[in-house]
Amino acid sequence: MADRSFLNWPFFEPRHRELADALDAWVAHELASIDHSDTDAACRSLVSALGRGGWLTHSAVDPSSPGSGLDVRSLCLIRETLARHDGLADFAFAMQGLGTGAISLFGSDSQKREWLTQTRKGKAISAFALSEPKSGSDVANIELAAVRNGGDYLLSGEKTWISNGGIADIYTVFARTGEAPGARGLSAFLVPAGTPGFTVAERLETVAPHPLARLSFEDCRVPTSAMIGEPGQGFRIAMSVLDVFRSTVAAAALGFARRAMDESLARVRERELFGAPLFDLQMVQGHIADMALDIDAAALLVYRAAWTKDSGAARISREAAMAKLFATEQAQKAIDMAVQLHGGDGVRRGHIVESLYREIRALRIYEGASDVQKVIIARQALAEHSV
Repeated sequence: MADRSFLNWPFFEPRHRELADALDAWVAHELASIDHSDTDAACRSLVSALGRGGWLTHSAVDPSSPGSGLDVRSLCLIRETLARHDGLADFAFAMQGLGTGAISLFGSDSQKREWLTQTRKGKAISAFALSEPKSGSDVANIELAAVRNGGDYLLSGEKTWISNGGIADIYTVFARTGEAPGARGLSAFLVPAGTPGFTVAERLETVAPHPLARLSFEDCRVPTSAMIGEPGQGFRIAMSVLDVFRSTVAAAALGFARRAMDESLARVRERELFGAPLFDLQMVQGHIADMALDIDAAALLVYRAAWTKDSGAARISREAAMAKLFATEQAQKAIDMAVQLHGGDGVRRGHIVESLYREIRALRIYEGASDVQKVIIARQALAEHSV
């Protein structure tokens, strides 16, 4: 069983411990029956199950409760727990939150009522359409254009590597409206699936199966009421959403690392080498110690970032970047060592550590690659030093 002593850290309140316990029990009972052979169908089933279980109420603000906010510690605990059990379940939960994050933070009351009521119940699937062929982490370089046309906007261009692309019911799309050059000329729009001019141009296959797509917009007409926030606020909206959800990527990596640790401990206890348990080898003990150290250090960074945001910080760019960078990089190392300790079984299709090995790699790229996180951290350190 994964270490749970961290739940007694002062970052958490009793409700967080209750949440983690309840979700652990629910996952063990509810998710085992979901067939993962068809990724799209599995994601739809997982969203529905998470909605029925009430877990998606944590992914977005309550539209019937003005002033309610997102509890980042709860988001992180849910992602860590789901990732430890089932990577696709974590993905399904995470994309509901990321896809509607702009609505939660900046949406109008009518946008919240229309869409959050559905996504929080698992009755609609959401997507966050930010990346483009020429702009991934460089959000200010977005080219997809939104041109005013009477009471509407016409969207033209492409998005790519969009999670839930092809299965989402609602897409948060970032486009250039041109109020100013660069980052100051972007806006965010809600585009329902099936809107004329909006098509799924290509489904993208990756080492860990997830629904991903390249999206095409050709004079896709949306009303001005589809805009989230104000014209020119798109960059601020995107950064604010990532500021919240980047910490949760780190939490998912932490969940993967904890599962790798559990599997490794079981392996070195039961496997014999030269007539003794594998764990008796000092080199193996050293590897286990490294894994335990990295997991605890990652957890401290993850839940420091989440606690800081929940305590009222306007932005946690530095804390979230540190958490994501360290947790994803160290989880990759822990899982690689788990594969090594499992020998041939570690690369056998269908084994849990083989699955973890494929799942973890993307987390070092999306929502800001590791090198981008280093840039964020360095710039923040320089800014603080100059004050």
